[in-house]
Amino acid sequence: MTRHLDATGLICPMPVLKARKALTGMQAGEQLEVLTTDPAAPKDFEAFCEATGHLLLSVTVDGEVTRFIIAKRP
Repeated sequence: MTRHLDATGLICPMPVLKARKALTGMQAGEQLEVLTTDPAAPKDFEAFCEATGHLLLSVTVDGEVTRFIIAKRP
């Protein structure tokens, strides 16, 4: 199951904080799709996943929007 979080228009640290909150209510292995327009987000989400153990499965850029797929850590 994939949950969706639209964090477009938000700037650091809000996209990561909203993702952290969303992941808290999820089961291990579930995926979270996060959309953001913050140019700092790729670096922020990489550091967040490294620090928390969540898996950053993919990062794609489409114009100004970056899409992250994160799997909650087991």
